[in-house]
Amino acid sequence: MTPPQHIELIEYSSETFEINEIEYAIAENLWRNYDRQVTVDFPSPKTGGKWKLTAKGWVGHIQLTPDFHVSLLPKVPLGTLFGMFDYAYNLKSFRFLPGLINCRSLEDFYNQLAHVLAQRILNRGRQGFYRAYLPKTGNLAYVRGRVDMRQTIQKPWEVKLKCHYEEHTADIEENQILAWTLFLILRSGLCKERVLPKLRQAYHALQGLVTLKQFKSEDCIGRNYHRLNQDYQELHALCRFFLDNTGPSHEKGDRTMLPFLIDMAKLYELFVAEWLKENLPSHLFLKFQERIDISDRISFKTDIVLYESSTVKPSYILDTKYKTPTSPSSDDVAQVIAYAVSKECQEVVLVYPTSLKYPLNETVGNIRVRSLTFSVDGDLQQAGKTFLQNLFF
Repeated sequence: MTPPQHIELIEYSSETFEINEIEYAIAENLWRNYDRQVTVDFPSPKTGGKWKLTAKGWVGHIQLTPDFHVSLLPKVPLGTLFGMFDYAYNLKSFRFLPGLINCRSLEDFYNQLAHVLAQRILNRGRQGFYRAYLPKTGNLAYVRGRVDMRQTIQKPWEVKLKCHYEEHTADIEENQILAWTLFLILRSGLCKERVLPKLRQAYHALQGLVTLKQFKSEDCIGRNYHRLNQDYQELHALCRFFLDNTGPSHEKGDRTMLPFLIDMAKLYELFVAEWLKENLPSHLFLKFQERIDISDRISFKTDIVLYESSTVKPSYILDTKYKTPTSPSSDDVAQVIAYAVSKECQEVVLVYPTSLKYPLNETVGNIRVRSLTFSVDGDLQQAGKTFLQNLFF
């Protein structure tokens, strides 16, 4: 039996392979379905008759066939990547759980978090899944709730009564999000045999109670938690991590495989925003992805805007750029100046993960435009403190 093929590519780096090392159909599949994550150069005189694969700004795992996998590895240390997850997805309460601190790969981290989610869902199931009263309408053989008198008078021959009532049910979004997340994890093909039984057990515990509906990661944010469902906040934080980073399938049928893919630019943006939320001085507060309408048809979203708490006026506009150019591009500078003009803000900053060879610190009209570094090369907490010091300088 031919062993599974496993290719590893480091973020923003290229690897070449002999023409017989990758089947044409597999390479075409990668090119057609994952062009945003990997550049595929087909064998040609330009590539010396070899395959050339170049990883872009994504990390994760792509299973092209049951026997052919591509791992996209981060250029930052795994410990740093996990630290970014902690802030971006509010996973800090899980940081020191057994197994998580010793993960040696992104796949191990995925498996450990999946196991934690399944176990916590089972724990909640033993207590009883959260239920709520939902309004229902139905034709019943008995009176329940409020009878629709209008229909009863109009159709006196109807044996059943149309009733408006409330049903105490577990088939609500809080639980449906859990079921959908487990469903996607089980389809990913990433989980190991030691984790799968626990995942299946958790999924079956919900399967008879809830309707399987599709959810997005945004559905895990801004939910209402209280005394009866407070523990769902951590469950939904875990769900958000999986929903945000599970890509769409590239095949149909019984052998559908879902990739686990992390957009590093999005992760960096979310990490910086969440770190600042926790560490800003009290005279400032943050808005993330704020929508700005220019006209009925033209609008855009700013990455991060810092406001003065007392006046609610914008003090800084921050635009994260997960790339390492020698200097900011003219397009990026023009973009943040447009943000500044629209918000009447005099300080805009382009935020990069590494120091630039030619940093920017100029004034355009009455707008100061700078480039600053929020490093992800080492201690994230210290990097954040250094960033704040430079921001206020």
